[in-house]
Amino acid sequence: MSVRADRAAVPGALVELTLRLGDPARDLVSLAEGNTSTTVDGQLVVKASGARMDRATADDFVVVDIDAAARVLSDPRATQDDLSALLALAGDPRGRRASIETLVHVAAVHAGGAAWVAHTHPTAVVGLVSLAEGERLWQAPLFPDEAVVVGRPAWVGYQEPGLALGRAVARAIAEHADRYGGPPRLVLLGNHGLVALGRSAEEVEAVTTMAVKAARARVVAYAVGTPRYLDAAGGDALAARADEVARRALFAGGQL
Repeated sequence: MSVRADRAAVPGALVELTLRLGDPARDLVSLAEGNTSTTVDGQLVVKASGARMDRATADDFVVVDIDAAARVLSDPRATQDDLSALLALAGDPRGRRASIETLVHVAAVHAGGAAWVAHTHPTAVVGLVSLAEGERLWQAPLFPDEAVVVGRPAWVGYQEPGLALGRAVARAIAEHADRYGGPPRLVLLGNHGLVALGRSAEEVEAVTTMAVKAARARVVAYAVGTPRYLDAAGGDALAARADEVARRALFAGGQL
């Protein structure tokens, strides 16, 4: 069985992260949007489809065989029906299934080395990534902490949620790692939202929070005049400085 319910396997920190990101006051998700995950003993614990983040309990998560999911992700013959069958929780009276965006989380773990993943739809971010020039708006940071906390984001043009989106995210993460020497901490999804990758719940929350600030800063800057972006290479150098690496580790719960 590729998906199972196991309340005891759901970390309390995952539920707490989900509730924080789902807080309506933060405007990161609406209704049952968004999903979170972490790896536990080589398996993926991910929010169930249709569960609201602002009301999450341990019962709103399922455990996915990450290797089985990765095989579907990498198999060119796999179809959306194959993915739907994989995500179903057989015999569950509540009809639960893993999120349709589970493969995004699998890609973040396998291609990006993430231990924690948070996918949200902040209004400010969705607005900017829905513009024709959306990718261009994120090619360089606007302020220092964006460079340090978020870094260079990967970009994925709009893909239908499910198999197509998971494959596109895996490609974008791999291409980013090849180009910049490491996976991104943020993946921007055109006409959709964002994915934060990290080593801890604290890190994915920090990346999400700073990405939303970066989006709002762009909105303000463009509303008033012409933004003056930082030099992209200079942003990379700033983020790599020893003092900034140490400071970023604090956002990741002390993990370097």
